[in-house]
Amino acid sequence: ISICRDLPNIEVITFSVNGISDLEPLHQCQNLSELYLRKNNITSLDELFYLKALPRLRVLWLAENPCCGPDPHRYRMTVLRNLPSLQKLDNQAVTEEELSQALVDGVEIMAPPARRSVENGWSESSASSAAGATTEPQSELLGCSPEEKNKTQEELDMKPVPRDKYSSFSPQEADCSRKKRNNVLNAILLLMKELDAEGLEIIQQTVVRRLQACQKKEVQEE
Repeated sequence: ISICRDLPNIEVITFSVNGISDLEPLHQCQNLSELYLRKNNITSLDELFYLKALPRLRVLWLAENPCCGPDPHRYRMTVLRNLPSLQKLDNQAVTEEELSQALVDGVEIMAPPARRSVENGWSESSASSAAGATTEPQSELLGCSPEEKNKTQEELDMKPVPRDKYSSFSPQEADCSRKKRNNVLNAILLLMKELDAEGLEIIQQTVVRRLQACQKKEVQEE
């Protein structure tokens, strides 16, 4: 997520299912309008402090994070109190009544989450997150199942990949290779949202040439 510090003009970000716990790198993305953070490791709603400075943020998907807590109403009211410009939260439209109620039931976040420093310069929460990353299932952090991939594509309004496309994976293919392929595909889909017509045409031509080369190779192997 630290790469976002170098992408101030990005408009849509999907980081669902990535083990993310710190939203500080997003506070410079002033053009961000849609942010998808479903099913990560965000433990505190204080992280919303970094999103309050994003004037164009209209869509946020934060469900299935620890910060949502056991009280859905309090969670939603707190998010809307701090981000009143949202038009959709967790794939549910925001109403004027909710925004008014949020002023009563929501908790205003006035400061960023506390992170105590440790000797090596990492924050304690970052160190804990890194330690947790070594024990969490690899599939949660580096890759995702076909269902999760389709969910990510749904967030980007893209057509899900049919399940039968995954049948071509070799049973002997290393898990890390599959996860790398998933991450590369998600990154490409995300970055394509940043391209104009000319850029997309270049991508299309490159893809066509690549497909032709792959098909030619398959024919030769047969």
